[in-house]
Amino acid sequence: MSTATVAKPQAQQPGKGSRRFSLPVLLLIIAGVLILTSAVRLITGADGITSTGQMSTALRLAVPIGLAGLGGLWSERAGVVNIGLEGMMILGTWFGAWAGYQWGPWTGVAFGIIGGVLGGILHAIATVTFNVNHIVSGVAINILALGTTRYLSKFTFENAPQGSSKQSPPIDSLGTFDIPGLSSGLDTLNGKHWFLISDIAGLLGGLVTDLSPLTVVAVALVPATWWVLWRTSFGLRLRSCGENPMAAESLGVNVYKYKYLAVIISGGFAGLGGAFLSIVASNVYLDGQTAGRGYIGLAAMIFGNWMPGGLALGAGLFGYTDSLNLRGGTTNVHALILLIAILLVFGAAYLAWKKRLVPALITAAVSALMFVWYATTSDVPKQVVSATPYIVTLLVLSLSAQHLRMPKADGMPYRRGQGK
Repeated sequence: MSTATVAKPQAQQPGKGSRRFSLPVLLLIIAGVLILTSAVRLITGADGITSTGQMSTALRLAVPIGLAGLGGLWSERAGVVNIGLEGMMILGTWFGAWAGYQWGPWTGVAFGIIGGVLGGILHAIATVTFNVNHIVSGVAINILALGTTRYLSKFTFENAPQGSSKQSPPIDSLGTFDIPGLSSGLDTLNGKHWFLISDIAGLLGGLVTDLSPLTVVAVALVPATWWVLWRTSFGLRLRSCGENPMAAESLGVNVYKYKYLAVIISGGFAGLGGAFLSIVASNVYLDGQTAGRGYIGLAAMIFGNWMPGGLALGAGLFGYTDSLNLRGGTTNVHALILLIAILLVFGAAYLAWKKRLVPALITAAVSALMFVWYATTSDVPKQVVSATPYIVTLLVLSLSAQHLRMPKADGMPYRRGQGK
């Protein structure tokens, strides 16, 4: 029997936890949300919620979240929980800025990946070799990364031109580009403010406008991850370590090796996300720059049910809510209150159709409160706008938790030969 056969995923038992939307149903849901969003834009006059600029900013903010989520996906598919993504991103921001301002942005990107890899190696040694609790190790990595980068900044950036103990000198830009013809055409169409057509144009326009080369690389890593993990023997063996490491070992898979590789790759992805923040998003390193994006990336991975496509949708959602801080936040969030209220009405109707009356009544009550909030206010406090990404993270996880299926051996301790 080939060792590749061990990694074939076990068939899921039918039930709530394994329910998945088919592609046509998922596309229908996305189309419905787009139609509702367009209608809300026309009712409220908040044209910014689907503008090209809003979508372009959302994509830029989604990239580091998505890269952190990809890092979590690689690690957890091999059975290692990686709470340390935040710390690995912090290392990526610092190493990327430190090398970037001295030797150029692409060198900074490479060093940012190396910084994340160092965090991944520490996490792998702790969890795989010494069997330390994965959560404890991850929290320790986060604390260690925060303290180390603050200490190093005092001896590097503080004495550098235009630097300080909390900020690096400016880093040269990687540059940006638009897709010729397509970008300007979609932006013009978006400016017409037509129902649905302009909204779709704004969404697509954001994907082809003001792009960084590193954004293109990051987006390409999503299908690349899917292909490696689900279409190669390497990926099959790695996933077997997260499903049943003892069975994988019995068929000749070196479980320790694959766990190490997965966690190190995970750190590299998180480090790349950190380098994106310090080199592309702001062109300087700032103390506290990650702002919890490692945790939000982990939430995006969970929302995506440990799959690259779902992870990308989650990162896009969180990136969009994060972008509201930068572009017309109070007006746009106020308009989104109406959209959420309408979506909750559909949610209550669905729950009632499923004869889940108590959740349906609660959902309907929350929807009514949202309608009242929208009708009695003209905007929202800035504090609500700042908290929106984190509120959305909690809401999405709480609503989607019942449909998730994590790798069966994720976070479980493993010792070579324990299955004999």
